[in-house]
Amino acid sequence: MATRNLPPNSAFASPRPSAYNVRVKPKPTAPTDATLAPGLRRYLYFTSAITGAAVMIVQILGAKMLSPFLGTSHFVWTAQIAVTLVALACGYYAGGWLVDRALKPGRIYAAIVVAGAYLAMSIPFIEKVAYGFLHFDLAVGSLLASAFLFFIPLSLLAMVGPFFIRVLANSMNNMGGSIGRLSAISTFGSFLGTVLIGYILIPFLPNSTTMYLTALVLMLLSVIYFVGWGRTGSGSGASIMALLLVAGLGYGGLRADAWQSTSSEELFRGNSNFGLLQVIQQKGGPHRYYLNDYLTQNTYDTNTQQSISMFTYMLHDLARAYAPKTEEVLCIGMGVGIVPMSFARAGVKVDVVEINPDVVPLAERFFNFDSSKLNLHIQDGRYFVNRTQKKYDALILDAFLGDSCPSHLMTREAFASMRNVLKPDGVLVINTFADPDLQQNFFSASLYKTLTNTFTSVKLHHGRNGNSLFVASPRKDLSILHPPTFDHVWPGCREQVRDAFATVREPNLENGIVLTDDYNPVEFYDAANRESLRKNLALGAKMR
Repeated sequence: MATRNLPPNSAFASPRPSAYNVRVKPKPTAPTDATLAPGLRRYLYFTSAITGAAVMIVQILGAKMLSPFLGTSHFVWTAQIAVTLVALACGYYAGGWLVDRALKPGRIYAAIVVAGAYLAMSIPFIEKVAYGFLHFDLAVGSLLASAFLFFIPLSLLAMVGPFFIRVLANSMNNMGGSIGRLSAISTFGSFLGTVLIGYILIPFLPNSTTMYLTALVLMLLSVIYFVGWGRTGSGSGASIMALLLVAGLGYGGLRADAWQSTSSEELFRGNSNFGLLQVIQQKGGPHRYYLNDYLTQNTYDTNTQQSISMFTYMLHDLARAYAPKTEEVLCIGMGVGIVPMSFARAGVKVDVVEINPDVVPLAERFFNFDSSKLNLHIQDGRYFVNRTQKKYDALILDAFLGDSCPSHLMTREAFASMRNVLKPDGVLVINTFADPDLQQNFFSASLYKTLTNTFTSVKLHHGRNGNSLFVASPRKDLSILHPPTFDHVWPGCREQVRDAFATVREPNLENGIVLTDDYNPVEFYDAANRESLRKNLALGAKMR
């Protein structure tokens, strides 16, 4: 029987020798779990979780620590997020490059030691770095300050992921499972770090203490590795010495961060969700100061039990002067309760909306605030006015976050909600740092323009010390109905109050826009003015 010729590439064809045949070496099988001790493998997972948490803590805490000096605008958070992302990218690349040279976990734990040491030693220099880079404008200064303080430690921590992935992949058959497990654990650690910093550490510990503890945990993580799995004692000894040295230096930074003054003493210091709260008392004198993130928010004479700040009298007296009556008043922003208590002592029914609950016990303890004399609501001011059905004779807006009022309370929509809770002849009084006399008066012009877009009548009283107070009303004729006597004003600021009442300005409206919820660029255009004010307030507090 004749046979058919089979095609050369048929499965039944006999292989023919060829000069083009290439002999391929079989790939080696991956080592088994025996090449990596189970205890060490679990510790790598644990390390991944801790470093993931540390990255999120440093990212969030870094912005909080810079905010007393750079502000809380979007510039600071944009800079911190941008630096974090670039640091992660560089760290991932460097970690992959390093692990390809040698599968030695000790190298990555040495990097973690350096990251912890850098964070601890940066604590006493944060203020100097922040102010040093403010020779640039706020946007560039924020970016440079954040990069100088946090780029290196974040990059070192980011090296952990790719390094450990390669180590685990080299020691396990199920490479996909190990990589997925490591990524999941690292991400879960980041989640825990975010929750920890947002809900526990910031409210209950000073920012510098939290950063110090984070640095110590990172360094301790490396010490445990070198003691438990290091092949030589040099790594463990060096890391232990670094831990002790940095612990001492970091503790010195915490001591330096404490209040230091020969003319005043710190009566209270506590962190909150809305910044560091302090009460400072003049040594041998009656003056007491309330500070939020190192910025003086109010002042008080303990002998006369009066405020010594002009704006507190202006908020109270402008409402009494312009409103036909003040039987029911809403205060958005409690401060330390001086303005609401001024109304309450006169028999006025007062509702107070305050977003920071930690201010209340401080005000009761140090500034004679009595929450039983009024109705106190712990919530956001705009949320309250959107929901309340009450009508008020006057609304006092004195909500500050550092050097400015929160932007969501300064829009056309927010003012429309405030107008809805006013009686037809009621008045809105706003305390601001808007300066109509500045050439670049975008904020004052925009705020004035936005108010006139919502209210029938608007007036702007400008004080000599930087405070400007807006008065707005639905009624057409906004005139002073009850001229103040000024007898109740603390003598040291009586002339300032008189002058502010007499000084009425109208900014150049061509310099501003109507601010809306959709477009409110005040933080951008007013950045230079706000930073100048912040520096003056912070440096003034340091002088006490």
